[in-house]
Amino acid sequence: MPVEFLGIAATHDGSETTARSGAAFDKEYTLRLARAHEEHGWDRVLFAYGSGSPDPAPAAAYIASRLDRLQILLAHRPNVSYPTFAAKTFATLDQISGGRLTVHFITGGSDHEQGREGDTLTKDERYARTREYIGIVKKIWTTHEPFDHEGEHYRFHDFVSDVFPFRQPRPDVSFGGSSPAAYAAGGAEADIYCLWGEPLAETAAQIEAVRAAAKAAGRTDVPRIQVAFRPIIAPTEELAWEKARRTVGAIRARRAEGLVRHHRGDARQAATPQNVGSQRLIAIAEAGERYDRALWTPTAAATGGAGNSNALVGTPETVAQALLDYYDLGVDILSARGYDLLDDAIDFGRYVIPIVREEVARRDAERAARGTHQTLATVAG
Repeated sequence: MPVEFLGIAATHDGSETTARSGAAFDKEYTLRLARAHEEHGWDRVLFAYGSGSPDPAPAAAYIASRLDRLQILLAHRPNVSYPTFAAKTFATLDQISGGRLTVHFITGGSDHEQGREGDTLTKDERYARTREYIGIVKKIWTTHEPFDHEGEHYRFHDFVSDVFPFRQPRPDVSFGGSSPAAYAAGGAEADIYCLWGEPLAETAAQIEAVRAAAKAAGRTDVPRIQVAFRPIIAPTEELAWEKARRTVGAIRARRAEGLVRHHRGDARQAATPQNVGSQRLIAIAEAGERYDRALWTPTAAATGGAGNSNALVGTPETVAQALLDYYDLGVDILSARGYDLLDDAIDFGRYVIPIVREEVARRDAERAARGTHQTLATVAG
């Protein structure tokens, strides 16, 4: 099966290890970083969402209007706009991009972060709202006649949009999470299900949970699987591990100085995050530092399990082979983000992506040849 690579569309040059050098929305840097992804073999970039961060939708439109091939994964929280409005925004952006949009719906794993923008629903209520929201957006994208909606969280009457997606019948829907409620919602609604990088055994179990949820929802297909990592690469193994230790040191220093916004003002939550995904990352880190071929957990431990934070450490060849291990589990979208956003995106694109693509193509060719041979043998028999 084809493999795709997802990078990050940051709007400034800051990261967990380095303070940003300018404004939260640096237009020139945003374009430079996106162009680096497009020119170095990446398929799409994520425009992330944060309560106080620049609005990702116009930032994505800015990039879509200036680049020709790079696809867009737009993160969106249902609490920030009504689904009728959001569906039109997404359709307009898909028109601007010529069909390059995927929408990633975020339910929200932290009461504190959701509350920053007035969202007071419980976690279970948020998942119910997200499922209802996605269903409405899909219907608006594909319905050309006015309709009413009477749901638990949304009510409207006689609505029909006058703007429809470029991609038909609609853009893909992306979803993530590691709780049973997340599996149920994403298994029912998602075209792409997103996971944070965990050891191979745990990832395989999560994939099975997603597939089981899709089956339970009555689907005959299953979501594609995306897994996210923080690669740390260098020309030799020794240099890669030295770089990894420096990276963790920088993360810890910035957190100790109170320079990381993610959990500021919420110290208790930083120690015991609400969302299951972060809890899993912390538990895995407490159980061990190294797993499988190259997975390294101290980066996750240093951030308190904040988001995509487990690393893959080694030479480009080692990291590529580690990614192929996940591909063998059924993962066909590989998400990667370094700590020096621009330089790491270029290096990963130059040295890791080609190895993975070449090996995937070789394996696909071998499978196709075996299939042809088996077909001929059956006919001959």
